[in-house]
Amino acid sequence: MKLDKLVGERFKEKPADCVVDSHAFMVRGGYVKYVANGIFSSFTPLKRVTKKIEQIMREEMDLIDGQEVQFPVVMPASIWQESGRYKSIGKEMARFNDRNNSPLVLGMTHEEAAVHLVREYGQTYAKYPFMIYQIQTKFRDEARPRAGLIRVREFTMKDAYSFHTSQADLEQYYDKAHKAYERIYARVGLPEVISVKSDSGMMGGSISHEFMLLTAIGEDSIAICNDCGYRANVEAAECVLDAPANAKSEKLTKVHTPNGHTIEEVCAFLKCETAASCKAVVYQRNADDSYVVLFIRGDLEVNETKLTNYLGCDIHPAVITEESGIVAGFIGPVGLNAKATVLYDRSLQNMNNLVCGANENDYHYTGLDMARDVKGAEYNDFAKIVDGGICPVCGKHSITVSRGIEVGNIFQLGTKYTKSMGMTYLDNDGNSQYPIMGCYGIGVGRLAAAIAEAHHDGYGPIWPLSVAPWQVHLCAVRADDPEIKAYADKLYESLQSSGIEVIYDDRNVSAGVMFSDADLLGVPYRVIVSPRNMKSGVVEFTSRDKTMKETLELNGAADEVIKTVRAELNKFKM
Repeated sequence: MKLDKLVGERFKEKPADCVVDSHAFMVRGGYVKYVANGIFSSFTPLKRVTKKIEQIMREEMDLIDGQEVQFPVVMPASIWQESGRYKSIGKEMARFNDRNNSPLVLGMTHEEAAVHLVREYGQTYAKYPFMIYQIQTKFRDEARPRAGLIRVREFTMKDAYSFHTSQADLEQYYDKAHKAYERIYARVGLPEVISVKSDSGMMGGSISHEFMLLTAIGEDSIAICNDCGYRANVEAAECVLDAPANAKSEKLTKVHTPNGHTIEEVCAFLKCETAASCKAVVYQRNADDSYVVLFIRGDLEVNETKLTNYLGCDIHPAVITEESGIVAGFIGPVGLNAKATVLYDRSLQNMNNLVCGANENDYHYTGLDMARDVKGAEYNDFAKIVDGGICPVCGKHSITVSRGIEVGNIFQLGTKYTKSMGMTYLDNDGNSQYPIMGCYGIGVGRLAAAIAEAHHDGYGPIWPLSVAPWQVHLCAVRADDPEIKAYADKLYESLQSSGIEVIYDDRNVSAGVMFSDADLLGVPYRVIVSPRNMKSGVVEFTSRDKTMKETLELNGAADEVIKTVRAELNKFKM
């Protein structure tokens, strides 16, 4: 393709609203155009990248016996009502009525559609197992789109759904899918992606993994143990703490703590560590605004995902009123007379000599002994794991918390959807059973952005050859020179006729502009035809990542370029 015919503009200035490099380069390089918050149109370079990513996904899904299908973008509310998610999912799902006033939804995920498609087909055990997948545009009304394609509202996704007659069969296939995902990331140029245990969230199921690209701009936090290899999203990571020292319990004593509303202020006033305190964090259930009071060690943070999963409902930070019986800033477990669900984090179990609220303005207790003063308390894990904390597997103080971009996820869904939607099969004994499901997803645009985020320099993205928009960028410097133009045209034709994807720049612009645009397009290999090189009887052959720079004889240049590209491309094949 000729660069002067490429739709879209490239420019030097970084847009003010681009907070991450991948977003800035995609805007500057003519990959995307903003349409609305979290919604973008794709120009040709990005479309070529995502098309190659999708093809790699298809090959890997087909390799594990997947069958490509297509689900509708718009679905009747009725199938979501069957699963129970029509009401349980909040504003993220777009709902509307058609001209007949029938309620519809825009697909943000397709578990319901998958069950609807195959529930008549899968009525006998002989049909199992099987997996279906699609690559399609979805819409999720994300509250906080950010970072260009990394978090959007409209997105293209590869999602797959497997159906099984036993948990053992699902687990075996889940492992195959996990390995297929590892191959996908290696083939698109991200072999550094790691899998971590995660929370299943609205998807349901008991076992799930996220695939993470570790990067400082990531919005997810990952707990990693470098000693034993444990990895988990902090939302799912168990918080393990050292057993408390057996100090002699002091007397529970009420003390005056004027102007001490936060645990930090109170502990500073009483000259104690926040770890020696019991703080209260108050929420309300979204459904009825009933209060939930959670007591936790003062130096820890509440993991709201764990709390939500325990309660089985969505929550929000509380607005505390006088009628609630809760004394904001002075809440404690002793003498709490409030209409609320009261919970205790296990960080408090067997703890003593703690500071806590006295449920009275300007007063706290010292000497709180949980076993003595809060009899019958039940303890659960509601805390966020901390950097330097104890690994839940090997028991060492070896946890590090890193940031990451989620670039895929897989779930063992169980019978959540087949049971709620009445999908059954007859087993070998003629008994009716519910199929067991697995779910496997990758966002295509987000993966492209993650690749650009992982592979770039100060001038633009450096695309891996397997997904690059083109394989070779041919630059004809001084294309107004007939000799330069004639040779570059011939080289362009030779490369194209051999199946090499070439973007050809024969514009009458300066070398600086030409190379700046080439950097933004990020094509792995660059061939430069210039008066100086021609005078020496060579062309310059370089790699975008600057690891290779050669001069090639004019007569054999095309063959050498073809040989190099094909050899490198073979490294990304199955």
